[in-house]
Amino acid sequence: MLPQEAIPAGPAVLRLPVEGDADQIARACADPEIARFIPFIPSPYTRDDALTWITKTVPATWENGGADFVVADAATDEVLGTAGLKPQDRFGGTEVGYWLAPWARGRGVVTAAVRALAERAFARGVPRIELYADVENVASQQVALRCGFAHEGVLRGAGGPRDGTPADLAVFGRLSTDPGDPITPFLPFFPGGFPGGSLTDGVVRLTPLTTADAADYFALASLPDVIDSSVPPVPPEYAGSEVLCRYAGHRWLTGQRADIAIRDAATGEFAGEIQLTGVVPPLGQAMLGYSLRPEFRGRGLVTRAVDLLVEWAFASTPLRRIIAGTNPGNTASQRVLERAGFVREHLVKGLLPGPGDTRLDDIQWARTRP
Repeated sequence: MLPQEAIPAGPAVLRLPVEGDADQIARACADPEIARFIPFIPSPYTRDDALTWITKTVPATWENGGADFVVADAATDEVLGTAGLKPQDRFGGTEVGYWLAPWARGRGVVTAAVRALAERAFARGVPRIELYADVENVASQQVALRCGFAHEGVLRGAGGPRDGTPADLAVFGRLSTDPGDPITPFLPFFPGGFPGGSLTDGVVRLTPLTTADAADYFALASLPDVIDSSVPPVPPEYAGSEVLCRYAGHRWLTGQRADIAIRDAATGEFAGEIQLTGVVPPLGQAMLGYSLRPEFRGRGLVTRAVDLLVEWAFASTPLRRIIAGTNPGNTASQRVLERAGFVREHLVKGLLPGPGDTRLDDIQWARTRP
């Protein structure tokens, strides 16, 4: 598929591995993040494992029509990671894969390497390249978008086992006819990125939901009054709460929704959740929802969280209109929206599913970009 000479890639170079790389490869593959997201890598990873990859796996990949390279520093030749392409399928397409050493992250190295591989493959007639990433591996998904790979969906249970369960894989693809320009997320992460980014006014702090929040999120969603205002109003299952938290970074990055924890800024304690869902890019519109643990109510925390999130959305995203809906009897939520600058627009009769086969009216609110 590709010639075996070195390929320039910005701050790095793609070259064939040599036995002298074994120690650096072994040291890199001892990183827990690599072991977490690449389950077929031996753990613990030894120098002998690296030599096996260099002397047996790589030659076999090339013999079968694929390509495996070490990503090395262009100036020092230090090993920064690996990148490669699988043998072409029956339609001529291929798949790109990579990992990056801990000491090389945050420098744009893997983005440059994937771009260089893709451009070289397209120049040699490859029509399509796919990129798969664990749904929790948000950093790898950001690489895909920066390299012009469009998000195409999720393959459930298609990855290697992680914690005894096959991982779900986010699928990205790029065609030879695609422009290859970086794809800007419709919903950027909070300042500081994912998962550590946040917004705060000194009283509340908003952070992305992660798997570590699953138990707190489930407990909140199980409260009777929270269930009553949910759509539909049915008790949650823990598995559903866990999936929502596990997928939070992926869905945020791909513009589907933003699921956020409301925290006490002083203690970091989980106080509630707030979300932007129903994102409609052509309209520049999204829907707001929120809930709070009882012990944190009556202190204006939700109003602060709504203000923080809406101000960020209007300043940092293309959103121009945030809508919300309330049951006519939910006066507490209506007061929150009024204090946060939302305007009541209209009443929709029988919009919401109620208990049993009943239907409930919905008061709809909106706040628009100034």
